[in-house]
Amino acid sequence: MNDIDSLTDSLNRLVKLALDSGETSSVEEAERIFAGYRMQIVVGPGVAESAVLQAALLTAVNCASRCMLGGVTVVGASGPLLVALPFFGGLPDAIRGLGARTAGAPDPAVPTLVIGDVMAEGIERLAIRATFAHWCGGVVPLASGLRLGENGSFTPAGVLAGAIGVAEIFQRLRGGLPMACRRAAGLDLWDYRRDWMCGTEAPSASRLPSSAWIIGLGNLGQAYLWTLALLPYGGEAAELVMQDVDVLAPSNLSTSLLTFRDMMRRKKTRALADWADARGFKTRIIERPFAADFRIGGREPPVALVGVDNALARQAVEDVGFTRVIEAGLGRGPQDFLGIDLHTFPASKPARDVWADISPSDPEISQPAYRAMLEASGDRCGIVRLAGRSIGAPFVGAVAGSMVVGEVMRLSLGGPRHELASCHLRDLQGRMIVMGTPWEAFNPGSLGIVA
Repeated sequence: MNDIDSLTDSLNRLVKLALDSGETSSVEEAERIFAGYRMQIVVGPGVAESAVLQAALLTAVNCASRCMLGGVTVVGASGPLLVALPFFGGLPDAIRGLGARTAGAPDPAVPTLVIGDVMAEGIERLAIRATFAHWCGGVVPLASGLRLGENGSFTPAGVLAGAIGVAEIFQRLRGGLPMACRRAAGLDLWDYRRDWMCGTEAPSASRLPSSAWIIGLGNLGQAYLWTLALLPYGGEAAELVMQDVDVLAPSNLSTSLLTFRDMMRRKKTRALADWADARGFKTRIIERPFAADFRIGGREPPVALVGVDNALARQAVEDVGFTRVIEAGLGRGPQDFLGIDLHTFPASKPARDVWADISPSDPEISQPAYRAMLEASGDRCGIVRLAGRSIGAPFVGAVAGSMVVGEVMRLSLGGPRHELASCHLRDLQGRMIVMGTPWEAFNPGSLGIVA
């Protein structure tokens, strides 16, 4: 492996933002910028008693530790884990294991996410609060005094709130968006058309999906698995079929919520199946590219959760026998990497038509950093490969994960179906929603929750 290929293999996918935007002329300069990004999470005592607030806290820590290279500090977290994450003995242990450090008091100079009952004294003025109610989750400025009821047990709403909290602080640190951390930002996962700040009730998630087929185990697929794992599965184990062909590389540490250093160079399927087995799922793995050259069996999961950026694979998602398909894709490039598109199939427009145009486009290598690397190495092919790697942010994948799992949960609850949901973390108010015609009655199989 030459120097450029090694860099492609290891480069933090969010640091790459500074290369692709043209603001830096070297990787070292980009890394110095991101080394200055840090945040803290201040936690109230009630978090020890709320699985949803713990989902928000743990998601925020997991996302932030992968992109705030100056460090993440958590103040005030204590007590047992109320969500079933494997390998951790309690809430403080999980926080440290996910990459943050703990502290006894907040630093008033550090951008802050507040979770639970916390006094505003001693906290910086642009702090934001993660809040939720039922299927609604998001953040509000702490100084606004706004807060949802924080009732209900739907942990994907906590995943959503924690991820949006990191997204807001990241955008504030990056600059260019004056409203970041000065606004309410969130979603109602039951119906994206509704105002999430109303905290509108939705049916209780009294049953959980009994199976799913996860296609792609990168940023998105791992976000799906993270969100599923935080649901209150009890003694009955859900069945997961996990399909991918790639090997985990250092660059995956920056984007993917369940990639850790001791997994490097392992097949994604095997490393993630080990983690899922430890969580209590029953797993099977498939190590072949997804294509329309097989049919699922009658006893295999009929619902597919798709998280790949390969247009040919996306075209084929309706061709192999899945009864329902829920697919998400993330934006690319320095302007669009905060974007999320969610599709459900069958739909009014077939998957093969949605992704009819699969003509590749050459990545731009005119930015100062790529020109400097090309001049130094002469490896144009390597630079093109590096430039073609997408910018990736773990908090964007986590938001998408909460949306996709929300769609799965709604299958057996009879809720509204979003045929297309297109949103952008730069402005969630500007989302585009296309509602699908109601699907025929379909029970994908379900399991009871743990009390």
